[in-house]
Amino acid sequence: ILIPIQCEYYALEGLGQLLKTIELVRAHLNPTLEVSAILLTMSDARTRLSGQVAEEVRAHFGDAVLDTTIPRAVRLSEAPSHGQTVLTYDPASAAADAYRRAAIEFGDRGPVQSE
Repeated sequence: ILIPIQCEYYALEGLGQLLKTIELVRAHLNPTLEVSAILLTMSDARTRLSGQVAEEVRAHFGDAVLDTTIPRAVRLSEAPSHGQTVLTYDPASAAADAYRRAAIEFGDRGPVQSE
């Protein structure tokens, strides 16, 4: 599972609930289910909150968190209203570049090693 998480306070609350759900699925349906990576999204370097959320997620999940973060960007918000991804809507944007880097980083990790 790749978990995207917004760099917002309530996203941390939701992450806790999601992890409980994953544990239930693991216990009852799929014992091999693993969280392979966490992707920080909607990061805004101008706010302390984004940095604090990222720091807390990295402290708790360590290497599971991708180094690449997806920035908050107007072009990223506009793309769906045009029926496109940011990669097709504005391929030269910082957000599109961040998604490409995240995809490469995720792919380079290889399969999840069970403990």
